[in-house]
Amino acid sequence: MESSKGKMARGFLFSALEAAIKKPGRKDLALIFSEKEAVLSGVFTCNRIKAAPVKLDMERIRTGKGQAVIVNSGNANACTGKQGMQDAIEMTDLVAASLGLKKNKVYVCSTGVIGTPLPMDKLRQLIPDLGRRLGKSTVHDVAAAIMTTDTFPKVVSKRLMVGGKTATITGVCKGAGMISPNMATMLCFLLTDISITRSALDAALSRAVQSSFNRITVDGAMSTNDTVLVMANGMARNDVVHEGLVHFQKFSSALSAVTTELSRMIVRDGEGATRFVEIAVSNAKDQKDAERAGFAIANSLLVKAAIYGNDPNWGRIMAALGSSGITVREDKIDIYVNRVKLVSGGLATAKEKEAAAALRKKEVRITVDLHLGHSSAKVLTCDLTEDYVRINAEYRT
Repeated sequence: MESSKGKMARGFLFSALEAAIKKPGRKDLALIFSEKEAVLSGVFTCNRIKAAPVKLDMERIRTGKGQAVIVNSGNANACTGKQGMQDAIEMTDLVAASLGLKKNKVYVCSTGVIGTPLPMDKLRQLIPDLGRRLGKSTVHDVAAAIMTTDTFPKVVSKRLMVGGKTATITGVCKGAGMISPNMATMLCFLLTDISITRSALDAALSRAVQSSFNRITVDGAMSTNDTVLVMANGMARNDVVHEGLVHFQKFSSALSAVTTELSRMIVRDGEGATRFVEIAVSNAKDQKDAERAGFAIANSLLVKAAIYGNDPNWGRIMAALGSSGITVREDKIDIYVNRVKLVSGGLATAKEKEAAAALRKKEVRITVDLHLGHSSAKVLTCDLTEDYVRINAEYRT
């Protein structure tokens, strides 16, 4: 597998334009189209309050097929009642009509402000233009169009060889705030020209999401709109990949590499963030404890604020561990900040000055060794700053 900067999965066309859904001056409506009908798989938010587009996509994805995705930013089309569902359906109907597709082969995603109806008068006029403009935009235009509080577009491509054929996976996503696992708050579209069965695609996507988007948190807040869709159109002309074969393992690893890189971009772009933080928990009693400990630390506002302030206040980490509900022994805990051992056997090591210096770096690794078993987990997060408060206080203005 190799990084494939500038390379795109074959057979996908893009269109993006300005609809001024929230405010003018930027593209905020985009269309992704596969020249061939694609095998399609998806993962959606676990929030019990789901946006209309999520409900519609969850119903359509049962077919395992699709050919187009329309997506907008600036408006989540969530908590908009029956009208919101009608609007989501109409958006897909307009795309289907403009491209000559069956209605159930078009998916829709939205992101932005919750509780506000979509400006359908604008969208009815503009959506047909998306179809006419296919191929005049790039995947980077799509990445820019789906941004909300993001500060940069997020695109990753990787190539792999499958049975003598070159296949490509291209991923585009958005996300900076309301980031919490199951799934992290985001929209992500994974496009590949590989030929693969639906069951194999489902399995690969599940693995990829679990090891990437489900291991990041910016603020512990779960959205109503989280969606990851993967489309595989088979235009690499490889022998069909089935689960359990060596080529499946290669594809699964490549897909996970793409989602991991995208998830790291999301954390680096966390709203107002100044630090990229990795929480590494080792030697927990079991995997569940390792993950719970990692997220307890990563989601602690006190820990995140201390990192921002370059304060090696390890008591905040101990408190988060103790309140997480995991099996823990205070006298066995070691804590490191980067390579500085700040706590040994639950007691201070008198190295706070060195730890404070480590916290000033742009990338910080907090390692917690519980010495109770053999399970480990990593969670990615960022610090908490005044800008996070400002961004979210002004989000609707």
